[in-house]
Amino acid sequence: MRLADYMAECLLHPEHGYYTTQVPFGAAGDFTTAPEISQMFGELLGLCLAQHWLDSGAPARFTLAELGPGRGTLMADVLRATARVPGFHAAAEVTLIEASPALRATQRAALGTHPVTWRDHAGDLPQQPLFLLANEFFDALPIRQFTRDAAGWRETMVTENAGGANSADGTQGAGRLQLALSAPAPLALLEHRLADTAPGDVVEYCPAAGPIMAEISSRITRHGGAALIVDYGGWQSRGDTFQALRNHAFTDPLAEPGQADLTAHVDFAALAQAATCPVAYRTQGEVLTALGIAARSSALAARLTGPALDTHLAATRRLTDPAEMGTLFKALALHAPGTLPPPGFA
Repeated sequence: MRLADYMAECLLHPEHGYYTTQVPFGAAGDFTTAPEISQMFGELLGLCLAQHWLDSGAPARFTLAELGPGRGTLMADVLRATARVPGFHAAAEVTLIEASPALRATQRAALGTHPVTWRDHAGDLPQQPLFLLANEFFDALPIRQFTRDAAGWRETMVTENAGGANSADGTQGAGRLQLALSAPAPLALLEHRLADTAPGDVVEYCPAAGPIMAEISSRITRHGGAALIVDYGGWQSRGDTFQALRNHAFTDPLAEPGQADLTAHVDFAALAQAATCPVAYRTQGEVLTALGIAARSSALAARLTGPALDTHLAATRRLTDPAEMGTLFKALALHAPGTLPPPGFA
């Protein structure tokens, strides 16, 4: 099967899928996201959206949405930070794009009594001004992976090893899953990548990302608003980034289907190309620094001592330092035609 189909089965199978059966987030899960590292992440992004709302004329009704809201930590921090922005909460219709009933229950608990609407898909968002967050959402969408060949492209497939050696990684062992490459063939989908790749180069493509971006950007183009997309990846896909995480460590993505988180780096160039509205692109560290994380960190640090202070300062470094998340994670802002980018993206 295609790698995308394998990822979809492992992550989303209704009975055996990772997001159906596992608790992926936080110290007890398999990975920790930026909102779990520090409240500052959600506070700054929330105030960024609130300022852009004010700069957009403070529309009386708008959708405040999040794609893949996890345990609800990010939205909880956004709502707490924006509570003192006059009129913001009264105008906001909080909408979470989440299909998992279990995660919806967790998000409900995190957001307390604040009114929330849940939707299954981005296409279900209302046709009105949209202010949206997506943190580590696109990296979990299934990808197709291709290796450039002199005669075209060879697609990465997942198959059962029957004892032969025709696997992409050279593994052996009958009965085990392995990666293999299809026969080379021309591919219109990647025709535009022939100019910047050579035989042997790997390119990844996320089929679901484009339609989601089209839904988000169409609302922003028609009705106004902004979207902040933060994830790990880069500008234009190149190289094999398919990976699995379990217990906060990398693991074999084929060893235990459904028991590990499967992800790939996000191609921000492809996201930008799929958008129908203007975009701005920076690293996570640049955006958080421009939004004032140093001042916020200092204010929080003044109330802390001992191990709590050490943990807080380490979290600040982790979010912004180029050697940690600061450069690996990128941020893409969508905004309406004729408007300036949101704060932090100038």
